[in-house]
Amino acid sequence: MGHVAWFQEYWILRHLDGRPALHEQFDGIYDAFHVPYKLRWSHGFPSKAETLRYAEGVLDACTRRLSGRTPTREDEYFYELAALHEGMHTENLLGVRQTLGYARPPTLREDTLAPADSEYEPHDVEIPGGAYMLGAEPTTGFVFDNEMWAHPVEVAPFAIASTPVTKAQFSEFVDAGGYSERRYWSGPGWRWRRKQEVEQPFAWVREGGSWSERVFDRVVPLRRWHPMCHVNIHEARAYCRYANRRLPTEAEWEKAAAWNPATGEKRTYPWGDEEPDPARANLDVTRGGTIDVRLLPDGDTSSGCRQMIGNVWEWVDDRLEPYPDFEAGPYAEYSAPYFGKKPVLRGGCFATRSRLISNTYRNFFIRHRRNIFAGFRTCAG
Repeated sequence: MGHVAWFQEYWILRHLDGRPALHEQFDGIYDAFHVPYKLRWSHGFPSKAETLRYAEGVLDACTRRLSGRTPTREDEYFYELAALHEGMHTENLLGVRQTLGYARPPTLREDTLAPADSEYEPHDVEIPGGAYMLGAEPTTGFVFDNEMWAHPVEVAPFAIASTPVTKAQFSEFVDAGGYSERRYWSGPGWRWRRKQEVEQPFAWVREGGSWSERVFDRVVPLRRWHPMCHVNIHEARAYCRYANRRLPTEAEWEKAAAWNPATGEKRTYPWGDEEPDPARANLDVTRGGTIDVRLLPDGDTSSGCRQMIGNVWEWVDDRLEPYPDFEAGPYAEYSAPYFGKKPVLRGGCFATRSRLISNTYRNFFIRHRRNIFAGFRTCAG
C-alpha cells in the first residue's frame, strides 16, 4: 500500500512538478527497483494508520493538482501510469491473500453465472500462417514500452486449443505420476521440483482419494471445468510433454487472439475493439475468481478461441525480449532489466483491471513463480 502511494507521489508530484519528497526515508523503503527484495523485511515500516494517511495525502494532492486545469499529454501519461500500476498491485494483493490462505475479501462475490453449455467441447482451432504485425500500433493510446511497436513477423500455420487447460485435464497428468516422472521435465524444471520438494499443484489437497483445492481459506472439491491456475512455466511445459502438446509462442498467441481472417486486420480484444464487459471477459474481480472455461462465448475470437482475455494469465514459450528499435519509457526500469530473463504471460486474469489488458499487453514473471493467477493453453505438435 505504501509503495503504490510512493509510486504515485514520485511520478506525479515529484517528477512532473519537481516537489520535494513528502518523506525522504520512503525512497529507501518503497522504491521497488532499487531496494533489494531480501532487505524488505528489515525496514522500519510506518504503521498501517500512518501508511493510510500518507496514501490519502498523496491522492488528495494529485487530484487537487488537476483542479481547474486541462491536463497536458504528459499529465495524462503519468496519471494513467499511476492508475495502472495501482491496478497491478490490487491484483498482487489478492494473490497474497490466496497464497497465505486468508479469507476472501468480504466485498468480493463469488461466481453467479448460469451453468456453462455442457455440449461445448474444447477443441483445436486452426490458425493460418503468414505475416503478422506483432505488438501495439502507435495509434493505440497508452501502452507500455515493451509493447512498442507493431512489426512484421512470419507465423507458420498452427493449431491452438480453444480453451485453457482445465483442472480436470491437469489432474490426469498429476494422477499419472507426472510430478515424479523425470522425462516430462526440463533440466531447470526438474531441479526446481526437487529443490522445492514439489509433488502436486499449488493449493491442491488430497482428500479421500480425490482432489480438492484451497480457495482463499476454504477447501472445496476440485472445480474440474475451471482453468488450471497457480502453475509456473516449468509445470506448464511438463504437462505439454505429457500430453504431446506445446505452449504457443508469443506471436502465435497474439495472432490467435487478435487476427481477424475475414478482414486481415488486428483487433484490440479477442471479440473486437469494444471495451471489455462482464459478458465477454472475466476481469476486474467481478466474479470473485476463475470461472468455467466453457463460459462467455461472446468473448470468442473470430477463429473460435475462448477466454483469451481474462480468467487466467497464460504462459507462452518465449522470454521477454525488446521489439525492434526499442526505446525505454520514462519508467525505464519497467521492462529493460528483465529482457532475456523472464518468460512472458498474456491475456490477464480474473483479477486484472480491464483498463490494463489488451491483446498486445505483455506480462512477465520469474519462471518458478506459481502463486500467481497463471494457467496456459496448448498447441498441437
